[in-house]
Amino acid sequence: MVGAAIAYGLAGQGKRVLILDGADDDYRAAKANFGLVWVQGKGHGFAPYQRLSRLAAEHWPEFADTLTHETGIALDYERNGGLTWCVGEQGWQARQERLEEWEQQVPDLPACTEMLERPQLEKLVPAARLGPDVVGASYGVTDGHVNPLKLLKALHCGLKLRGAELLSNSAATHIQQVEGKGFAVATADGRFEAGQVVIAAGLGSTNLAQQVGLDIPLRPQRGQLLVTERLAPILPLPTSGIRQTAEGTVMIGLTQEEVGFDLSTTTTAAARMSSNALEILPELAAARLVRQWACLRIMTADGNPVYAESDSMPGAFVALCHSGVTLASFHAGLLSQALGRAELGNDLTPFHHRRFNVSTTA
Repeated sequence: MVGAAIAYGLAGQGKRVLILDGADDDYRAAKANFGLVWVQGKGHGFAPYQRLSRLAAEHWPEFADTLTHETGIALDYERNGGLTWCVGEQGWQARQERLEEWEQQVPDLPACTEMLERPQLEKLVPAARLGPDVVGASYGVTDGHVNPLKLLKALHCGLKLRGAELLSNSAATHIQQVEGKGFAVATADGRFEAGQVVIAAGLGSTNLAQQVGLDIPLRPQRGQLLVTERLAPILPLPTSGIRQTAEGTVMIGLTQEEVGFDLSTTTTAAARMSSNALEILPELAAARLVRQWACLRIMTADGNPVYAESDSMPGAFVALCHSGVTLASFHAGLLSQALGRAELGNDLTPFHHRRFNVSTTA
């Protein structure tokens, strides 16, 4: 998702772009993406990420319109706000305090969240019969959702229409600097040269980044999801852990499990996710579950994105995050423009991996 958005943006600038993509069975976070374009709470404790998320959300409507216009692919994008449920008075208090802290990180920006008590919440979701312990929710004005598979399909279609070349089953294995020519990237099937390279290989980025002098620690985090049969409309907007798609299915998730590269699904996780969902919407007990699956998130040491250029090999960049959907508009827009100039700029300095106190190769 990250690499496709960047390539789409670069191709729109008239750049010659080649995407070396891996296999369908690689560790792809996009497989288990919840499809949220989410702002509320993002970057708690790290104001630059909050600012970036808010910026990306503001650019999403134009980004979605442009992508659909160029490709003819509807993204099922909606921006009607989003809810984070509060169960019990303690849950309400904790959420309110956390969002107050979050809003205070950027006092120059207007507030974009509010706390809704149960009567207000019931008016917002009139078709949902809420569980007795739901006391309210936080409401993010700029939040929304999209079909992540349609988004990825549209990005692939769009970048090709813009003249970029996409090679599947061609994972990069080695990168080396070539005197006077930039870089050579090797795959199992060939060798490719370019003046610049952007590493956006998810969990495979650590090894590739080290080859260009960038030392970035990453870890996988497993997320499991459930999806139900199609149901009559219940939720008119996305919520934390429960989202009804345009087709009527209800997605339930997500887990945050530190289990390495294990992609197994577990009954324990399914039971916990189901229990949490039923606490919010008891009527889901009558719905049939049709699928459970898992994928691995790309997590940096602090959970925030990394955007950096190699000091020892200028022209080699890395772009990493676990919010590939929310930040897609930024990746296709402002970030790709910066990469097109071969200059990330001071605005992205806070996202350099130096913040982890890991020395880069000189």
